[in-house]
Amino acid sequence: MAEPQSESISRSTAASIRGEEVVTRDSPRSVADTVSRIVALVAARGMKLFAVIDQSGEAREHGLEMRDTKLVIFGNPQAGTAVMIAAPLAALDLPLKLLVWADGNQTKISYTTPSALASRYGLSDELAGRLAGIVAMADAVIDESG
Repeated sequence: MAEPQSESISRSTAASIRGEEVVTRDSPRSVADTVSRIVALVAARGMKLFAVIDQSGEAREHGLEMRDTKLVIFGNPQAGTAVMIAAPLAALDLPLKLLVWADGNQTKISYTTPSALASRYGLSDELAGRLAGIVAMADAVIDESG
């Protein structure tokens, strides 16, 4: 059965959202399993899990329908604090976030690129490097062997 158009992002919309600031990748797992994998990887890497926000669950509790969508907020205070000291407004985007969402029958993960964050806040290369963990985390999350 085909998903209603409102449940699926068109290719042109997805491309314009991604641009150079947001990367969206396919996960081989369900939304729930992808979130579980992120939580496990955060713990295994000694990072801090700040929150898992069940956005679609909150919508459902208020009688609204929304695709399965969860926001996982995590980071490393050792790395992120230096960024926020140098650029206080970076706290608007930190800790790091992975958005896990259903696009029809495909689970997606999306995140803001480290280069976009570095550009947005005028970060030095050293500080920008502190944000690169989001890419490694996304790679590990979608790794089908794990």
